Amino acid sequence: MTSRKVIELFYDVVSPYSYFGFEVMCRYRHVWNIELILRPAFLGGIMQGAGNKPPGLVPNKFLYMTKDMTRLSEYFGVPLEAPANPFEAMFEKGSLSAMRFVTAVKEKEKGGDKQVEQVSRELWRRIWKEDKDITKPESLSEAALKAGLSNSEIKELLELSTSKEIKDKLKGATQEALEHGSFGFPMMVCHVNGKPEMFFGSDRFELMAHCIGEKWLGPQPNLSAAKL
Repeated sequence: MTSRKVIELFYDVVSPYSYFGFEVMCRYRHVWNIELILRPAFLGGIMQGAGNKPPGLVPNKFLYMTKDMTRLSEYFGVPLEAPANPFEAMFEKGSLSAMRFVTAVKEKEKGGDKQVEQVSRELWRRIWKEDKDITKPESLSEAALKAGLSNSEIKELLELSTSKEIKDKLKGATQEALEHGSFGFPMMVCHVNGKPEMFFGSDRFELMAHCIGEKWLGPQPNLSAAKL
């Protein structure tokens, strides 16, 4: 019997490209012979650690990105609309409190990443569909409620998210991504036969499939066809 391949997905909810990569990998978790591990990390730490520049600091790159997101939203079937002020949302407000909260969810959840997936998705929807805040405790609470968490669970997670333990875990995940060679998100690390292979971006799925011995069936695979 062929052993399952492990794919780690490093992401930050402030990144629209991570949103596309996240949804595609969640779909392919049921198509490919893989174990998908969600790895919330902090994009700001990646950019600083790798010496990378945000798209907003390169005017032509930023203009291209706004058009590109519209095309990718349709291609991937992921509803996305840019905030009224995307530079403020992405680079001025940032996502540190949100990613600490997601890290706290991951720390508390046992036996999988279901709640991590649901909370992450709701945070992406807030910023990239509803143009809402993701930095305040009440904003995180609203997203978590929509994800199915109870008020008592949310209160505990908000407290945990400000602890040194969670801050250190987020720093650790971010540092681990840098050690894999990350310079942005999304980043997938595929572990096949004990060897890690890093892939960056939401446009490398076909190549990744080739490298791990699976088939790329497009951004919205037909599950019944995938089993043939």
